[in-house]
Amino acid sequence: MLSRVADSLYWMSRYIERAENIARILDVNLQLLLDFETLDDARLKEHWEPIIRASGDEVLFYELYDAPTSHNVTDFLTFCRKNPSSILSCMLAARENARTIRDQISLEMWECLNQSFLFLNSSNARSVWDSGPYQFFKQIQDFSHLFQGLTESTFSHGEGYHFMQVGKYLERADKTGRILDIKYHILLPSVRDVGGAVDAVQWGAILRSCSAFEAYHRLFVASVEPWKIAEFLIFNDLFPRSICFSIRLLDEYLHRISGCPAGRYSNEAERVCGRLLSDLRFGNVNDVFAYGMHEYLAGLHQRLVEIGKAVYESYMFHPRVDIAAEIATQQQQ
Repeated sequence: MLSRVADSLYWMSRYIERAENIARILDVNLQLLLDFETLDDARLKEHWEPIIRASGDEVLFYELYDAPTSHNVTDFLTFCRKNPSSILSCMLAARENARTIRDQISLEMWECLNQSFLFLNSSNARSVWDSGPYQFFKQIQDFSHLFQGLTESTFSHGEGYHFMQVGKYLERADKTGRILDIKYHILLPSVRDVGGAVDAVQWGAILRSCSAFEAYHRLFVASVEPWKIAEFLIFNDLFPRSICFSIRLLDEYLHRISGCPAGRYSNEAERVCGRLLSDLRFGNVNDVFAYGMHEYLAGLHQRLVEIGKAVYESYMFHPRVDIAAEIATQQQQ
C-alpha cells in the first residue's frame, strides 16, 4: 500500500474518533451543569477550564476568547475553524482525507462522510444546535457510529482497514485518558467536595462521557468509587473504550500490518506499543494513585504520542533521496 494512502486512512479514522469523543465530553458536561443550583462566573470557570486543559488547546483558546464560559468553550470545541481539534475541523479534515483516496474506500463510507460534511455546513446544523445541544452532539456520535459500522461491513479487511483501526484505537486511548484527567483538574479548586454528592456526580459524568455508566454498574453494582472507576477505564480488558482494550487492539493491528508474530516486534511502533500493553496488563490502580493519577495519565499521553510518531516513521515517512549520492553509489557499484 502507498504510504500516502495509509496516511490518509489513518488520519481519517483518527479525526472521526476525535470528533465523537469531543461531542461526548461537551454533551455530558452541559448536562452536568443542570445538577448545580447556583453557578457564578468563578464556578463556571472551574467547570469549563478543565475541559480546555484536557483538550491540549489552552493557549489557542485564550488567544481567541476572554474567559472559559459555556458559550465560549462549546463554540471553540464545536464550530471554531481556527481550532484544528474542533468537531467541525475534525469532520472537515476526515472528509478531505477521504476525498484524496476516494477510490480506496467504499461508496457507503464516502456518502456517510459527505452527509456529515453537508450537515455541519448547513443552516440546519445551527438550528439543531439552537434547539438543543443534546440532539446536535448525538447526531455527531451517530455519524461516527454509522461510519464505523459501514467500514466494518463494506470495506475490505486488508492493510487499509488495519491502518484505520490503528488510528481509531490510538485516538480512543488518548481521549479516554484525557477524559479521566478532566476529573483531576476539576478537583483542584474544590478539594472540600471530595467524597461528597458533587464528587459522585462528577465521577458519574466521567463514566457517561465514555458510555461506560451501565457497563460499570453491571460490574460494580451501585458503588461509585474513584479507584474503581479509574481501574475500569484504564485496566479493564473487555470494555471497548478502556485504555487497556484500545492498546491491546492497537498492538494487534500493528502486528497484522507488519506480519510479525505477536509478542515480538519488527519496528519501533510495535516495540513501544508492546511495552505499554505489558505495563497495562501487569499494572493496577494502586500504582496509578500511588504515582498520582494526573502524572500517570500525562506519562501515558506521552507514550501514545511516541507510538504515533513511530507509526508515522515506520510506514508513512520517507526521507528525501540525495540524487547526487545515489548516482555516486550506482557508479561505484
